[in-house]
Amino acid sequence: MAQTNYNTPQSAAKTLWYDNLRVIATIGVIGIHVSSDYQPSSGSISEYSFWIGNIFDSLSRFSVPVFVMLSGALLLSKEYPIGVFLKKRLMRLVIPFLFWSCIYIAKSLWDMHDEGVLLTPYSIAREIFVQFRDGSSLHFWYIYMIVGVYLFIPIIGKWVRNSTEKEQLYFLGIWAFTIVFGQPIIEKLKPDIELSYFSGFLGYLVLGYYLKNKTFKSRKQQNTLALSFLFAGLLSTISGTYLILRFKHEYASTFYECLSPNILLYSMGIFLLLKDKDIRFRPFVKVRDFICRYSYGIFLVHVLIFFQLGDYGINWQLIDPIVGIPVTILVCLVISSAIIFVVNKLPYGKYISG
Repeated sequence: MAQTNYNTPQSAAKTLWYDNLRVIATIGVIGIHVSSDYQPSSGSISEYSFWIGNIFDSLSRFSVPVFVMLSGALLLSKEYPIGVFLKKRLMRLVIPFLFWSCIYIAKSLWDMHDEGVLLTPYSIAREIFVQFRDGSSLHFWYIYMIVGVYLFIPIIGKWVRNSTEKEQLYFLGIWAFTIVFGQPIIEKLKPDIELSYFSGFLGYLVLGYYLKNKTFKSRKQQNTLALSFLFAGLLSTISGTYLILRFKHEYASTFYECLSPNILLYSMGIFLLLKDKDIRFRPFVKVRDFICRYSYGIFLVHVLIFFQLGDYGINWQLIDPIVGIPVTILVCLVISSAIIFVVNKLPYGKYISG
């Protein structure tokens, strides 16, 4: 890892840690969908399989918050005219999404046809409308969420760039309060104060900006804090999910939710641990740069690949979950990357590959 001078401005070389975070978050998203495949069967599988699935799933849950934090770190520092921002940033997000939504919808209609569902022009039009409205794939909720967050960036960016650290902490403190009191076990204790203006994924956007600019006395202090957050968040996610199953005898994703205190701590730990650090091993650098370049496209297409792999028996149950989960993640990542690479090379492919 490269050494960081905490008393000098951030140089261009140090921004490579953004790429490192983006890559592990991309792999993490795939990890969520591969490892969480055990959930519907969690009441009937062996305790060993549950623990393996729970550990891998918990390990992956930093990914969505880190993606939003990266957006805050990268976008809130710059001032864009609203028209330029919408064209330069938002459209780059939306156009590939619309293309791949059409692919998922076409696959869904084809599957309905194979299952013997009678498709009429009206039912097809209705299905297309519903899927565009609600999301044509289980992971597209993220796009609908991040579009809403992006729309607010030109507004909140002006505030955050002119705010003091104390003012940012004021916002983040109230946001953390809404997360804690938004948990099922204690939400009844929440005061009847309207705090929705401080809630949701917007907090991760501001948190990413804040942590990017936060300076520490030493690398040791930063790493100690990062590891404390990381292990506290990760261990509580793993153990909390198990305890719900143990005492309620049913699976619940409460501790996997992005807006939960444990995932907040875990995501902060990951972000701080990789902040201002780079990798120098050249083969890793090449892989990182490749995945980073096509990360959005990989995100868009990977669920399609994941379900196809499942049809061929490549999933968490392959041989043993401790083997099946990482192997499925790797295969899904490689195939998704290859598809996006090829699409990107086609005429106009760069506009839809992500």
